[in-house]
Order: sequence, then structure tokens, then C-alpha cells
Amino acid sequence: MREFIRLLGMLMVFQGVSGAIDRVAVQPFMGAFLNFFNRVIVSRLDFLTGYELFANLALAVLGVVLLVAADQARAS
Repeated sequence: MREFIRLLGMLMVFQGVSGAIDRVAVQPFMGAFLNFFNRVIVSRLDFLTGYELFANLALAVLGVVLLVAADQARAS
């Protein structure tokens, strides 16, 4: 279970950072996979209009939190 949480956390970090890069400039590397959150989820939520960059950075931060939580669970 911890490995799944770590994998999910890493995916969230990668997608968040990639989405933030895509908002600032064009992301040419694995855009269809890494920008799924940015191009599909964020664009469909009306309350995130104007806050797309912050939504992507928040996803990356939540991914880091999951990674830290998975490491803390392993240490206990």
C-alpha cells in the first residue's frame, strides 16, 4: 500500500509541475500524459478559471505531502 501511495504521490508531483510549466510555456515532453490534470480536469472546473497555475502547483504540493506521509509510515 505504501508503494502505491508513493507512486500516486510521484505522479501528482510530476503532473503538477508539468501543468505549471504548460501554463507558463508549452510543455513538449509527454504532454498528453503529464498534462492530463491541467488540460482535462482544470479546464472543466469553472471555479479554477484564472487559477490554473495555482491549481497545478497545489497538486504538486499535495503529491509531496503524500510522498512524505508514505515515508513517515515506513519509519513508524
